[in-house]
Amino acid sequence: MISKQTIDKIFSTIRVEEIVGEYVQLKRAGSNFKGLSPFHEEKSPSFVVSPSKQIWKDFSTGKGGTAISFLMEIENFTYPEALRHAAKKYGIEIEEDLREISEEAKHAQTEKDLLYKIHEVANNYFQEILWDAEDGRSIGLAYFKERELRDDIIKKFQLGYSPEKKNAFTAYAEEKGYSKEILEKSGLSIFPENAPAGIDRFRERVIFPIHSFSGRVLGFGARILKSNVKTAKYLNSPETEIYHKSNVLYGLNQSKQAISRKNTCLLVEGYMDVISLHMSGIENVVASSGTSLTTEQIKLIKRLTENVTILFDGDNAGIKASFRSIDMLLTEGMNIRVLLFPDGDDPDSFARKHPQDYVEKYIENEAMDFIDFKAEILLKDAGTDPIKKAEAIRNIVKSVSFVQNALKREVYLKEVSNKFGLSEQSLFNELDVQKQITQNQTHHVQQQQKESAPPKMEIVPLDKEKEDPFLYDVLFMENKLVDHMLMFGDIVLKRTTDNNEEYQITVIEEILHHFEEEQYIFLVKENEIIINQVREGIQKEELRSGNFFVSFMDEDITTKVVDALIPLDDLENWASRNIYPPNYGDKVADQVRGDVLLHKYRYIDYLIKETAKELDQYSDNDETKYYDLIKKITLLKQASIRLSAIIEYSPIKGIYGGRNR
Repeated sequence: MISKQTIDKIFSTIRVEEIVGEYVQLKRAGSNFKGLSPFHEEKSPSFVVSPSKQIWKDFSTGKGGTAISFLMEIENFTYPEALRHAAKKYGIEIEEDLREISEEAKHAQTEKDLLYKIHEVANNYFQEILWDAEDGRSIGLAYFKERELRDDIIKKFQLGYSPEKKNAFTAYAEEKGYSKEILEKSGLSIFPENAPAGIDRFRERVIFPIHSFSGRVLGFGARILKSNVKTAKYLNSPETEIYHKSNVLYGLNQSKQAISRKNTCLLVEGYMDVISLHMSGIENVVASSGTSLTTEQIKLIKRLTENVTILFDGDNAGIKASFRSIDMLLTEGMNIRVLLFPDGDDPDSFARKHPQDYVEKYIENEAMDFIDFKAEILLKDAGTDPIKKAEAIRNIVKSVSFVQNALKREVYLKEVSNKFGLSEQSLFNELDVQKQITQNQTHHVQQQQKESAPPKMEIVPLDKEKEDPFLYDVLFMENKLVDHMLMFGDIVLKRTTDNNEEYQITVIEEILHHFEEEQYIFLVKENEIIINQVREGIQKEELRSGNFFVSFMDEDITTKVVDALIPLDDLENWASRNIYPPNYGDKVADQVRGDVLLHKYRYIDYLIKETAKELDQYSDNDETKYYDLIKKITLLKQASIRLSAIIEYSPIKGIYGGRNR
């Protein structure tokens, strides 16, 4: 168990904008930061980070919380895992409470936890073999040295070696208590009928661990070094519960900060391309892990930047196949440039031949936009054939049709028009044709998926609160008062008694006194939990407002608190438009007084309605109870009339004098 002192130190040290900024491209908006939601597809930013309050809020999904809850949400970490990840990032030493862990807790690990753990064990094992074992140094390390890799780069990417013995790692893992079942599910070991002791999948290969965005090992890529063996040069981990190759980019964990800082991502094909560029000092680079580029991978990049430069080998036979990747990147709203290295070079060899400045300038100066790139490739094949030339232009216009932004589409078409001496009108006509073809294809695929999917019954829940206006009104005001306590709880209000004697009271104490005076029964469970915590705090001479509840490990409480601390208005940066509306809380004293009275008024209305429901039960069989209820309703109505005069409410017009509800 992580000690409370360590947890407190983690929360006081970490910065939410730094942790979130590794996953989301944030832009300053007044005192906050804004970005696109990492949990939901959107075009307009609805994700807000508040450095002053150290919380985040995603208005598109309703999620929100601290840096730790963000890590739990985006990485599927447990609470301790998120704390350990944050502690490692900020160099905080973890202190453990020396409590005995029960046997039941030891066996409560999920299969996913075990998969993460076995990959961590394997990663450490392969590195130890590379550096400490004789065959690791003479074969694996020698290969990396032959590729001119420095020790610091080998350690940065945690490269390793799997020995020749066919079940060396399998036996090692079993000695540590890992079962054959989890070894097989991880893909690290194979257990065929003729080898019951197991076979290491990656035996006699150099190892490239594949990390998640946050740095956890998900799987491995492995390269065989012998040239006389009839087997695949590269071998990757199979799909597992934690590793889906279409959702992973090699090198992203090591490159994410550089990508965000430079606001551009270099996209290459191989592991060594990434590693060699890093060694030359160019770190904003990732590889698609030996798969065709996927939408999920593009979205990972888009969290950090919308600018991508694709780097190709000069003699790569699969360049035309890359056109699909270009169209996918354009569909996701990315800005694309493409670079072809000279014949005989790939990013790995080019980076090793030249110094960093030369490579950076070469990429910057020689990279072309996708129109020039496709024209160069397609027109080379077309030669002087007018039909092939027309097909090439049609192919380029097809790519333009995937651009989502109308202004960008028009600019691209003007570029095509100037490049080929064609009228803009004919290109716009062709664009309409290509867009229609794309839409029809998309519709056809969606229709097939719909037809193949089993029918689904949907039950639409009724909004019971809005069905009952009395309940809705009292809930609205209950939430509003609790929000005041969270947002402005420790603010001191100046009040006067009926005898004109001045006194001071905090927002928390005034609202709490109102609830206790009314013997109010809370209608929202989360509000009751918050109020009980506030009461406990006062007994301990603490004022527990919003910041106290932010780190509560209760998702419903955290969401409510964040909703109160980051109102919807924080999405707008009004000052950038020279608009300065009144801030929420500018007149706290008046807001609290008015809302307490309004809640009292709404609560009385609610009680009148609830009491009236009971009348029918006693009208015939309990006359005393019936008249007690009539008396109660009469007294409540008298109180309601007095309150309506104080808050200047007109039940006929349904408005408040000089106040908004």
